[in-house]
Amino acid sequence: MAGSDAAEIEVGGRTVRLTNPGRVYFSARGETKLDLAHYYLSVADGIVRALYERPCMMHRFPTGTDGEKVHQKRLPKGAPDWVRTVRVHFPRYNRTADELCVTSPADVIWAVQMSTVEFHPWNTRAADVETPDEWRIDFDPMPGVEFPTIRRVAAVAHEVLDELGAVGFPKTSGGKGLHVYVRIRPEHSFTEVRRAALAFAREVERRAPDLVTTAWWRKDREPGTVFLDWNQNTRDHTIASAYSVRGTPEARVSAPLRWDEIDDAEPGDFTIATMPARYAEVGDLTAGIDEAVFDLRALLEWADRDADVPDEPPEV
Repeated sequence: MAGSDAAEIEVGGRTVRLTNPGRVYFSARGETKLDLAHYYLSVADGIVRALYERPCMMHRFPTGTDGEKVHQKRLPKGAPDWVRTVRVHFPRYNRTADELCVTSPADVIWAVQMSTVEFHPWNTRAADVETPDEWRIDFDPMPGVEFPTIRRVAAVAHEVLDELGAVGFPKTSGGKGLHVYVRIRPEHSFTEVRRAALAFAREVERRAPDLVTTAWWRKDREPGTVFLDWNQNTRDHTIASAYSVRGTPEARVSAPLRWDEIDDAEPGDFTIATMPARYAEVGDLTAGIDEAVFDLRALLEWADRDADVPDEPPEV
């Protein structure tokens, strides 16, 4: 039953009023809206680092995660004047949206007040929303593929990253997959980053052809493979950030990992019930990402080598 009272949360010198704090958001264990806010406070530095100054789409669940999901691009009306926005343009429709731009933990808790469970940031920042500073590797398993296969593909991807001299920061997706983020110099267009991502995926596919596919159309992918979704680097494509909770009854979290943890990790182990203690023990495993900047030119040379790497995303 939804709580009818309100709670006031002090965070970073600001007071955020949380209405209906007792409303159950996650049915598996009965965690509430207030539990969600407390989780985000427990990983405050990490979630702010993941979202900092990025346009961010909010996935809202006004009645909890068993109910309807709302994809919120535009900042809801009534936001405090201290919540920042960043304007982004959608060329396909020639429209703009003023999206949430997180700069502090208070922004995150205010978003929770607005029933936000998941945070999906762009791979660009407010200073230049057209130039990515993050390359995202998305391990998307085909139906029936279990996490042990993801682990095997991750090992190959890690090998290729090491050969490139790139530092990847892995995390569970919060679902069945895995993500790896690499910080890059903000010098290339979305198209170039996407071409580089496909060139990388093709190299991983060459080394593990029985495990990996880069085929865009689902009908062309072999059963039992992992799709390295290079198209996640396309403009306006977003995925859940590090430390974002996912809209599941179990309140799973997209949890940063060390590479040496992947062999033993199980995605279901990381929830809002378990992550606060883990974070207190290991800290923010993404803390060094802004210093580990990779020069994408080496991958763009691979893309030139692979003459069939398209410049534009496929029509869907």
